[in-house]
Amino acid sequence: MDHAKLEPPDRLCLVLPAFNEADSLREVVTEALSVLAPSGLDLAVVVVDDGSTDGTGEVLAALTAADSRVSAIRFRRNRGKSAALRAGLARAGADIVVLMDADGQDDPAAIPALLAALGGGLDLVTGRRTIRQDRAVKRYTSRLYNRTTAVLTGVPGHDFNSGLKAMTREVASSLVLYGELHRYIPVLAHWAGFRVGEVDVNHRTRRHGTSKFGGNRFWRGFFDLITVNFLVRYNARPLHLFGAVGVLLGGVGAALLAWMLALNLSGEKVGSRPALMAGMLLVILAVQVLSLGLIAELVVHARHLQGDGGPTRGDAVRR
Repeated sequence: MDHAKLEPPDRLCLVLPAFNEADSLREVVTEALSVLAPSGLDLAVVVVDDGSTDGTGEVLAALTAADSRVSAIRFRRNRGKSAALRAGLARAGADIVVLMDADGQDDPAAIPALLAALGGGLDLVTGRRTIRQDRAVKRYTSRLYNRTTAVLTGVPGHDFNSGLKAMTREVASSLVLYGELHRYIPVLAHWAGFRVGEVDVNHRTRRHGTSKFGGNRFWRGFFDLITVNFLVRYNARPLHLFGAVGVLLGGVGAALLAWMLALNLSGEKVGSRPALMAGMLLVILAVQVLSLGLIAELVVHARHLQGDGGPTRGDAVRR
């Protein structure tokens, strides 16, 4: 597919999810607007207060009253970063959307480099934090997470979960974020046919507040990786996955039953042998897994009949 060159953007929207960042929010918004002022773009900032309880709402009210470019979305309770980003992206409506955390660790001075990469032909650019200013446990687990994600999804990258990203309107409109899928925005964009890349950026130490990193992110991240890998590889062909598992289980079960049949024909009693029970169980499981795959195929077929087949690789159109 031939793609026309990306036209210069007219409007840029900065989306900041914020959860208990009252001490840093004003500083981050002011600094970001100052950095972007020389660009000549029509600037907007959307801050999503994700159910903060520390006064973030009051700071945000003051910011919106003082600067018409700043708007707010407030959640009554904490709903998570994916929900906050989804709401912010829906409000943005700009040619270029920049995502940035409100804790002050993302350096706004890196945004021009991200915009330059977009102008060079990329559709999504992630700020790669070359030197992480975080605790050792967070750095090492993040490194393991990034390597695992790259291997299992086949998407090249070193810092998938960096909060600093820039993207075109088309990418922002294509993202469907829920649960914890914000960790895999580059994977989802790459799967939809967009060109993604990374730019080295400065990462700063946290000056205010406390980190939201917790131990529960380990197991949540593991299940999210399974989810996104399934969405990327088998969204339109679930039977390929369920069928492969079913055939494997059925093959092992059939081999065990064939062995038991051969022993029975030779005169040996097999009624109480564990291999017979295991073979029957595996065959039953194989039928169930294959049936689940067929049901999933029916769901996909119905979705396509309704005209909502979802994006497939190469569907994205770049202007």
